[in-house]
Amino acid sequence: MNTYCLTVTCRSTRGIVAAISGFLADRGCNITDSAQFDDQETGNFFMRMSFLSEDGASVDDLTRGLSGTADKFGMTYGFHDEAQKTKVAIMVSRFGHCLNDLLYRSRIGALPIEIVAVISNHMDYQKVVVNQDIPFHCIKVTKENKLDAEQRQMDIVSEAGAELIVLARYMQVLSDQMCTQMAGRIINIHHSFLPSFKGANPYKQAYERGVKLIGATSHYVTDDLDEGPIIEQDTVRVTHAQSSADYVSLGRDVESQVLARAIHAHIHRRVFINGKKTVVFPPSPGSYASERMG
Repeated sequence: MNTYCLTVTCRSTRGIVAAISGFLADRGCNITDSAQFDDQETGNFFMRMSFLSEDGASVDDLTRGLSGTADKFGMTYGFHDEAQKTKVAIMVSRFGHCLNDLLYRSRIGALPIEIVAVISNHMDYQKVVVNQDIPFHCIKVTKENKLDAEQRQMDIVSEAGAELIVLARYMQVLSDQMCTQMAGRIINIHHSFLPSFKGANPYKQAYERGVKLIGATSHYVTDDLDEGPIIEQDTVRVTHAQSSADYVSLGRDVESQVLARAIHAHIHRRVFINGKKTVVFPPSPGSYASERMG
């Protein structure tokens, strides 16, 4: 039996859940997990269902079959085969902790993604990437060639069939055009000190100010730079007895964990963009252990 996931977004009204449940039951599908959220402020409705197709219905069959119901309720919807890994392109500069963490999690199956390309503006991680049989692309970025370099990056993403771009500490600002073209499909990670401690050595700045909490934020990239809809955040406590090097080490750990959890939520279709914020459904109880990575 195939395990599928259905995601639905529409205006809130009566009968949505009943209509979808009835449709799936009529086509021999057994619902194994369901989560929904009705935003009282915006009137938007969000739902995610996992189900077994006991009669062998395909994604295409289900997509066509639900079209009438979707039109009735004005749904944006999608069926997804949960056995298929999401193809991911990773972009990185000179800080490799998030890249190395994602390579490891992917290799051991903790993060079910297929890394189809790694793109960098430096050569630092070429060897570690190609040793895992993953294509590595070095594209230097300057003020003069930025638009051309970005087009080459997008060509790589397209040719590799990447469905998601992950900025694993990629220290270049993406253009508005790229952000728009890949809206909802670029995930970034950064420390949670923003808007404080901008620029170089943010952890040193935090240390000098006696910060007691170090955190990380992972979000979708928009043309607002580091202000896109937040997917995942976490913090770790520090004390006066720790050094600035400790701050950096702890910061890298929490960045890696938060980014991995954000990607995991995205590829399992648990994240819905809701204006400037997100709706993130928690993992089902049966899969909790596998999704609490790090």
